[in-house]
Amino acid sequence: MRHLSFKTQSANEKIVKREWHVVDATNQTLGRMSSKIASILRGKNKAYFTPHFDCGDYVIVVNAGKVVLTGNKLHDKEYQTYSMYPGGQKIEMAKEMITRKPELMIERAVKGMLPKNRLGRAMYKKLFVYEGAEHPHKAQNPKELK
Repeated sequence: MRHLSFKTQSANEKIVKREWHVVDATNQTLGRMSSKIASILRGKNKAYFTPHFDCGDYVIVVNAGKVVLTGNKLHDKEYQTYSMYPGGQKIEMAKEMITRKPELMIERAVKGMLPKNRLGRAMYKKLFVYEGAEHPHKAQNPKELK
């Protein structure tokens, strides 16, 4: 009896079909929403997911200012930046960040869940976050993501 061998096909540009998704951040928990977004950006929702190839979709997040933090995170969570100069460390509380720049909160949460290499940086470029309900990507016909 002959041995049948089936080759597993690795994802490439010919196979990958990229779609656009819209996520409404209204009353959604930051971490849970971010992990789902990171999974879609990586392409883990596809049957042909390949770890070493960017087979993810584009994600648009609207109403970023209405995202929810559970527990005391709104008052306790800190966002740190450091300019590498003496005295260049800045600490901003989540409550200040959500009023000043809520898009940055979601972007940082998702970026931390992506791979830390050039592949992860390419995946991160497919994320678009907007504070209001409007976005300029109507021509891509994005699907609503629950």
